[in-house]
Amino acid sequence: MVTRSERLAEFTTEGSPPAGDPMEVLCEDTSGTYPLPFACYWEAGAWHNASTDGQIEARVVGWRVWSE
Repeated sequence: MVTRSERLAEFTTEGSPPAGDPMEVLCEDTSGTYPLPFACYWEAGAWHNASTDGQIEARVVGWRVWSE
């Protein structure tokens, strides 16, 4: 099983993400960390689903460039 530290090491966790670019995001809750299975983008201080434009309500702890 991948540890939290190992998973976080695969993502950018500091600074600001590039606005509007498709990103894979890593979220965290009381069960652990998990990547969302769809592209997201950062805009106006919030994460959004790239397909629906809906705001992401999960706690995002990291991001990296989306690759399909």
